[in-house]
Amino acid sequence: MSHSRRLSLEPAIDSTARSFRDSLTLQRGDDFNKPDFRELDLGSPVSTLMPRVSSSSSAAATPTSSSGSSGSVPDKPSVKSHSGEITRSGMPATRNLKPGHRRSSSTGTPLIFSGSSFYSGASHSSGATSAASPSPTVLPAGNICPSGRILKTGMATRTSTRAETLCTGTGNYGHGNVVRSGGGIAGKTNHAAANGETPEELKRSGNDMYRRGRFTEALSLYDRAISLSPENASYRSNRAAALTALRRLGEAVKECLEAVRVDPSYSRAHQRLASLYLRLGEAENARRHLCYSGQCPDQADLQRLQTLEKHLRRCWEARKIGDWRTAIKETDAAIANGADSSPQLVACKAEALLRLNQLEESDFCLSCIPRLDHHHHQSQAKLFGMVAEAYVLCIQGQVDMALGRFENGVVKAERASMLDQTNPELLSVLNNVKTVVKARTRGNELFSSGRYSEASVAYGDGLEHDGSNSVLYCNRAACWYKLGLWEKSVEDCNQALKIHASYIKALLRRAASYGKLGRWEDAVRDYEFVRRELPGDSEVAESLERAKLALSQESKSLGFFNNEVGAVSTLDKFKNSVSLPGVSVFHFKSSSNRKCEEISPYVNTLCLRYPLVHFFMVDVEESLALAKAESIRKVPTFKMYKNGDKVKEMICPSHQFLEDSIKQLL
Repeated sequence: MSHSRRLSLEPAIDSTARSFRDSLTLQRGDDFNKPDFRELDLGSPVSTLMPRVSSSSSAAATPTSSSGSSGSVPDKPSVKSHSGEITRSGMPATRNLKPGHRRSSSTGTPLIFSGSSFYSGASHSSGATSAASPSPTVLPAGNICPSGRILKTGMATRTSTRAETLCTGTGNYGHGNVVRSGGGIAGKTNHAAANGETPEELKRSGNDMYRRGRFTEALSLYDRAISLSPENASYRSNRAAALTALRRLGEAVKECLEAVRVDPSYSRAHQRLASLYLRLGEAENARRHLCYSGQCPDQADLQRLQTLEKHLRRCWEARKIGDWRTAIKETDAAIANGADSSPQLVACKAEALLRLNQLEESDFCLSCIPRLDHHHHQSQAKLFGMVAEAYVLCIQGQVDMALGRFENGVVKAERASMLDQTNPELLSVLNNVKTVVKARTRGNELFSSGRYSEASVAYGDGLEHDGSNSVLYCNRAACWYKLGLWEKSVEDCNQALKIHASYIKALLRRAASYGKLGRWEDAVRDYEFVRRELPGDSEVAESLERAKLALSQESKSLGFFNNEVGAVSTLDKFKNSVSLPGVSVFHFKSSSNRKCEEISPYVNTLCLRYPLVHFFMVDVEESLALAKAESIRKVPTFKMYKNGDKVKEMICPSHQFLEDSIKQLL
């Protein structure tokens, strides 16, 4: 019993002794795993107080290992060294760890350099046999040991699971210039190789993901296959398919081109390239890969190619003669045929809209241009004799100029000219753009200094080079307004609005000029349009109220303010009433006609509802000459005039139709 009690006390004594020893030790076991761990060393590898074993004696000891069950372990095959790496041809030293803190190792221990040779600090052993080890006073020299981690004299190093590698710049540094291996660019490759994955297995997994519609996962698997076998054309072609499904067409083209470079005879890559070029609207490139030597082209793709070429040819012909509506039609047909990701075709439609003075539509069209990634270079693709990318930039620059974005227009015109320096059309556009910008800048400076006449000349110089620039017309109209030439101001505003129908600044400028000319009805009409576009603008609201007030005062002074329907009985008075500015409505009626009596009260209501419209009544029984002159055969008949021109005639209209007709003329 005393013997068993003594046995039970031994572990407790050992534990107490171990705890006492640990309390006197200046380190903890878990410190070994910290990247900034430092061990205290009372000796020095360069000190003369402690003898060091020479490198020759270190090298003389040959490490061996044995196991009670498996016998000797054969050496691992040598690994090809890369620049900046320490080879693992020998077995590096380890340091002993307390139980519970030792990491298992299957890759060997790190190699330590001491002076002029490498040595292994310990060998793997199960306890049956111990390998010869170098003197414990041999310590690493140089800078391969992380800063601060100098081993204690007499202590062996621990086994490491990862080799210490001189970093080439792809990892995160700790202390010194040695970091753990396994990171950097080759991480995916090493991971795949460590897992025993082969490129073919990765490709098959990628194909399965692709069939299931999981294109991102498929792309990742193809990437891993390519990292293991970068010169395999089929892997790159499959990667292009995944990129195409993700709508990354530029990258897909790049990948197919790489596949063709690796294997010029790989027909699948050529076919995929042809399909991509068809979507990009590059007929010439598509034909080159669809009909390359020794390949029988796919008939469906060949038909698409021929249709695309036909639409592009017709579009070019329409552009040469200025038939912009046909150009839009052919461009839409080409896009519908499959060229749905072609920037140059969208730019062609935008150019046609620009020439038709549909600026907002043109600008919106350009905003829908497919954004190709930077991998896709269109240096070989051409449209209308220009490099395709240069053509797109050229149209973008012209639209910017038309909308007053002059600086952007210059930048894009310059970029277009640099991409295709030999094209005369691009050079002409660039020169015009620079001249217009210079004229506009000069005009603005003169206007700001109050030299309005000279400013108008400067804006006119710009219009000689770009006669469709609404901004220059509007700016010159401002000069005429300041000079008191309101008729000329209205004319230039009309030109600006003919080019840019919803140009707010031109509408406001024209309304102000109308006011100066006393044409208050026209001024009210322009202010009302702007008010609808800018409902929260207080200045526009005030201008509109002032114009309405002036119009009402003018109407009262002329005696035809529309509180009631005016009566017309003679032909001369009828002609005078017709010539009034704005909208005039004439109600030909007969007091004996029931329908006329029914609709007359409603005409009075409309007169109050639309004070800007002149309403007149003609009794055909009292004014037979007037009724005969106007060929009135049935009543009630309504005739509508705008600024002296007849625009509409109605017989027995319904109440709603009559009011809708009036609204359309306002």
